[in-house]
Amino acid sequence: MLIDTHCHLDFPDFTEALAEFVARAEAAGVGRMVTISTRVARFASYTAIAERFPSVWCSVGTHPHGAHEELDVTADQLVALSRHPRCVAIGEAGLDYHYDKSPRAAQAQGLRTHIAAARITQLPLVIHARQADEDMIAILREEMGKGAFPAILHCFTAGEALALAGVEMGLYVSFSGILTFKTSEELRRIARLVPRERLLVETDAPYLAPVPFRGKRNEPAYVVETARVLGETLGLSFDEIARITTENARRCYWKMDRATPLSQVA
Repeated sequence: MLIDTHCHLDFPDFTEALAEFVARAEAAGVGRMVTISTRVARFASYTAIAERFPSVWCSVGTHPHGAHEELDVTADQLVALSRHPRCVAIGEAGLDYHYDKSPRAAQAQGLRTHIAAARITQLPLVIHARQADEDMIAILREEMGKGAFPAILHCFTAGEALALAGVEMGLYVSFSGILTFKTSEELRRIARLVPRERLLVETDAPYLAPVPFRGKRNEPAYVVETARVLGETLGLSFDEIARITTENARRCYWKMDRATPLSQVA
């Protein structure tokens, strides 16, 4: 089994045939998927999907692109929403200096709010980091000093320094289809530096489809290709990398195995 630790099943790309995408993932051996929140205001749409499909779970949080739009969201509110039985993570939140769609101060404030919620709940914080390595390392180290919290560096494309700092702080590092691109040799080198017990795979669907689907709409079934390349990068068989990343994902998203069964969700 594989777990797609990060996708966006609420996006319009999946609206018309969501059941088909979920079924295709399950048929490919992707036994669990986590659809990730980008706006707290849309939390009900994520839980609706997670309640509909037993293999789908969700998170609660605000993407850095919209941080300035949800600065009124408090850590206590995130904690309260995260009690939903299908919610297994906080985020995604973080810093994106590539697009800068939200003021950087707002992104940092939002990130710290989400960190506080992750610290209280001990649910993993899903971190978005793009071209903000130094500031991200500084914030994470400062916040870890206030009290430990679990977290994932999602869709990792940053530099070695952030990867190693994250591992030092106990974070997981998740690789997407970008790992499969011919131009991603540096990323594959960094993947070799990450301890095996900290590796995760994801799609970030509908974006970043892996080779041989690059340029097409991504979907959870395609996480198989990313896992295959990650295994090749580390000199591991597909079955071994599937076992490792699945065990890691279950340990990271620990609530999956402790939550109320879907049949008992009101």
